Amino acid sequence: MSTEPLTFDSAVAYRLHERVALRPEPFGALAYHYGNRRLNFLRAPELVSLVESLEAYDSVRAAFDDANIDPHRWPSFEKALASLAASGFLVADDTES
Repeated sequence: MSTEPLTFDSAVAYRLHERVALRPEPFGALAYHYGNRRLNFLRAPELVSLVESLEAYDSVRAAFDDANIDPHRWPSFEKALASLAASGFLVADDTES
């Protein structure tokens, strides 16, 4: 098992993995990955909106800039996105637009 910390680059474009489904909930959403069979809780409606919109932006930072999220909350949202990426729920979007 690797002990290297996973890095998350907010200058990169990400998107929701194609095998992930989001189920809206009052607290945010449940995210289920049909590939690795993991379940994640997205505990803020703003996080759900951000995750759903990521593929429309050239970078995570651009998505933050356009979102109605208080910039003071960005570090916690970036930590949540990093965790989602580490568990395969988000993937780097390397497709050309």
